[in-house]
Amino acid sequence: MPTRPHWSLYLLSALFIGAGLLHFLHPETYLRIMPPVLPAPRLLVLLSGAAEVMGGLGLLLPATRRWAAWGLLALLLAVFPANIYMLQIHEQLHLPAWALWARLPLQPLLMWWVWRVGSNRRG
Repeated sequence: MPTRPHWSLYLLSALFIGAGLLHFLHPETYLRIMPPVLPAPRLLVLLSGAAEVMGGLGLLLPATRRWAAWGLLALLLAVFPANIYMLQIHEQLHLPAWALWARLPLQPLLMWWVWRVGSNRRG
């Protein structure tokens, strides 16, 4: 008898799909936090949004779940510099530094969650 995927699979998938769609709906939000040393910021925002949507969808299918998880882990590593850059320009963004410091450790927790879901055939 097939088992149902765990609720955390659906929540994680929705998180990535939703975040990815926001890259297309509000790209200016993401453009503000792109480190200036990176080329083609608009393209990178759109590509990272597409990667989040595809990764979130990929988590839902057992056949693509492992590959989607590896892709999302790579993406989370790739966007980490933007989190650090956000902290550096927090005054321009009108965000409290403490909140951005508190956000940094969430990235490894999110990576752990992606790894757990991706390594579980059931979800």
